Amino acid sequence: MNFKNNLAFAREQDENDALKEFRKQFLFPNHKGKEFIYLCGNSLGLQPKVASEVLKRQLTNWANLAVEGWFDGEEPWMFYHKELKALMAPIVGAFPAEVCPMNTLTVNLHLLMVSFYQPKGKRVKIIMEGGAFPSDQYAIESQVRFHGYQPDDVIIEVFPRAGEDTLRTEDIIAKISEHRDELALVLFGGINYYTGQWYDMKQITQAGQAAGAIVGWDLAHAAGNVPVKLHDWGVDFACWCSYKYQNSGPGGIAGIFVHEKHFNDRTLNRFAGWWGYQEDKRFKMEKGFIPEAGADGWQVSCTQVMPMALYHASLKIFENAGFLSPLRDKSIALTGYLYFIINEVNKELNAEQFRIITPENPKDRGAQLSIIAAKNGKEIFDGLVANHVLGDWREPNVIRLSPIPLYNSFEDIYLTGQTLLKVCKATL
Repeated sequence: MNFKNNLAFAREQDENDALKEFRKQFLFPNHKGKEFIYLCGNSLGLQPKVASEVLKRQLTNWANLAVEGWFDGEEPWMFYHKELKALMAPIVGAFPAEVCPMNTLTVNLHLLMVSFYQPKGKRVKIIMEGGAFPSDQYAIESQVRFHGYQPDDVIIEVFPRAGEDTLRTEDIIAKISEHRDELALVLFGGINYYTGQWYDMKQITQAGQAAGAIVGWDLAHAAGNVPVKLHDWGVDFACWCSYKYQNSGPGGIAGIFVHEKHFNDRTLNRFAGWWGYQEDKRFKMEKGFIPEAGADGWQVSCTQVMPMALYHASLKIFENAGFLSPLRDKSIALTGYLYFIINEVNKELNAEQFRIITPENPKDRGAQLSIIAAKNGKEIFDGLVANHVLGDWREPNVIRLSPIPLYNSFEDIYLTGQTLLKVCKATL
């Protein structure tokens, strides 16, 4: 696409956007009566307008049915998660039996590592991305200590080459090969939260498994953002939150994936709970844990009905949009336009004030661009917020901007560029 830095071009793109009506289904934050241009869906997605309705419906069920709501009504709570499974599966490229909504992200990461990090003999090491989100770092460190090892002896981090911002796939694969006889687990984030780099999940999964390791993914920044194919790629396990790109609300319910090849593996450890017990015998209250088939067998606590209702509301929007294929096409166009606009701002300033560290190639990124400000980064970010453009600041000098195809427009991108230029001229 030949981009143009003018409002007429942006509005023309929006007019021809097949997904433009979905913007009307979301609530935008505002300050002093003016809506923000919201570019922070990589941190917290916007609220669907239908969210209050679905939540009210479940509150009404609670009021009218009380405990009988578990089995009575149009949406009995006992089986409510099954409808979500059918909607979650296309988001991550899985079969419904391979996914389950439950808990929160880091809780699920711990539960899955109990099963899939089983150090034995020489195979005790974990390879992960350097600079992973702290929750992953802390979870992995504590799991290593739980097994009696020291993190510095067991955890191998892969960092970008000197002078580079992102990881090369060949360097990740080389590190896997170097430690192939010592590896128990390869565990990466699908998209790096800081740089916005989308890792080559297929190649890394294949390399890790060829080395004899289990391969898992934290999809916090990938699920609902980019098209992943967990089943086809043979990924062993994955987990994700749903409150970023999937708009389920702050602290919304998370999800897990377990490949069907592991369903009948009785050697897997797990921290069990009543809700993961075999469903048709659950109420016999018998000793001896027998897991429900599939990913449901990793459940511990009972269905979180209200968070599930909010997640369900957003997943129905994804279903109506055709899931991720049309959204991905628009996402590539939006980030491509933002890339162009940032460079146009640099031209206007006659300086490289902003350097984009997110890969330029669309196949290597999702909806987020991470931008390093050469000077006065925090002051510029605060200026954007003051002028009703809401992105995200990350220390020491990165502004993250994430146009979401369900509710952001090309006009949002153009106006962001104009605001950025205005703030820079007043700040620098």
